[in-house]
Amino acid sequence: MKRKTTYYYELFWIIPSLLLPIGMLATLLFTSYGADVHLPGAEGRVDPAKLDSTPPFDNPGVVQVGPSRYEVRMVGEIWSFNPSEIHLPAGSEVTFVATSRDVVHGLFIPRTNVNVMVLPGQIARATARFDKPGTYLFICHEYCGAGHHTMAGQIIVDAADNGDRGGK
Repeated sequence: MKRKTTYYYELFWIIPSLLLPIGMLATLLFTSYGADVHLPGAEGRVDPAKLDSTPPFDNPGVVQVGPSRYEVRMVGEIWSFNPSEIHLPAGSEVTFVATSRDVVHGLFIPRTNVNVMVLPGQIARATARFDKPGTYLFICHEYCGAGHHTMAGQIIVDAADNGDRGGK
């Protein structure tokens, strides 16, 4: 009887040790294909030393790309975002296209789904919708040096489209 009990104890540990790698593989496959989470390719890179002459980062700001659709072209650098103030009408769908000029930064907008790392020369994209008028803060959430706590900006969502676009 003792042998049978030992056998069950071994099964108790063997089965989870087989299921764990299978579960990890399933999670990896789901995030890669099902959730479309993957590393950016070579087309998503720019030379951080040449951002001033590389579109779209040579002219940071807000660009309307369709009805109620905007693109915010943003550069993170020690210790600021360019633009640091963005004006949009309520009901806007906004794609943030961002990169860093120098070190790793982050772009986090509370109350939205925007939470990305902004790497030097790597183009990050995140899309959010701003339906409610008000002021939305955005901050750097990756420690980037002594002035990290000052790296922030705001998105001002107006109830009516007043024609004011871009970073001030």
